[in-house]
Amino acid sequence: MSARAFCPGHITGFFEICRMDNLLASGSRGGGLCTSLGALSEVSIEKADRLEIDVSIDGEPREAEVTRAALGHLLGDEQLHVNVITELDLPESQGFGMSAAGALSACIAASHSLGISRQNAFEATHFAEIECGAGLGDVPAIHRAGVTIRESPGLPPAGKIHRIEEAPEVVLAVVGPPIKTSDMLKDVELAQRINRGGAERVSQLLSRPTVDELMRLASSFTLETDLASERVIAAMDAASAAGVASMVMLGNSVFAIGRMEKLVDILSAFGEVKSCSVDSAGARVLPNQT
Repeated sequence: MSARAFCPGHITGFFEICRMDNLLASGSRGGGLCTSLGALSEVSIEKADRLEIDVSIDGEPREAEVTRAALGHLLGDEQLHVNVITELDLPESQGFGMSAAGALSACIAASHSLGISRQNAFEATHFAEIECGAGLGDVPAIHRAGVTIRESPGLPPAGKIHRIEEAPEVVLAVVGPPIKTSDMLKDVELAQRINRGGAERVSQLLSRPTVDELMRLASSFTLETDLASERVIAAMDAASAAGVASMVMLGNSVFAIGRMEKLVDILSAFGEVKSCSVDSAGARVLPNQT
């Protein structure tokens, strides 16, 4: 049996780290948006003597720690051979939520084939993201989809997430080398700065829930926390001529809204640029190819 599923990417503009003993209630608070660029996974399942998981990403066999962990949580002791073929629209370790999107698209496809609930697929992926140190709030935000405010941490219904009913076009630009999220989150002093700035901005966005306010708060958060490289800051400054840009948390990349053609032109001077829209549909099963 086989199934295909798509999962949007996710960008965080600002956040507060919230670790709990209960992983369903653990994660982060913050603001961000889901992108129409994400991950597509085709999952084939056969009976086997034990659970075996093979994963390829963009045509190459991969360890894919988060995807394997998520499928392990989802399938438990099932005696199955699971083959996952994933294609990513955006680079990994640049803050676009590709580990979450890849793992969740695989779990959504597998759960569809096996009659397991969508919620279980989300829970399995959220557990894996936190355990592997790959992310904190991507899976809960994708659960809600669209432009989101994560008021309380964790996966819904444990986490409380609001949607801002706007769907702007977005320009993405990768301007530097990858950043490993787990390494950044181990820095105690950095985590303290993040939490101070993130908590304050969640309250501000809740009081004025608009995309413009999200972008303003994200930009000030980037500068206040000293997270961005000089090149990210330069790209943000340049983009201000045509809109507003901020760092993608946590990557050497920026996202921007405003005059799209002009933003593409400006940010192309800093690195690879892609345009996308906000995805409000979330993770979903796709028809099998014929």
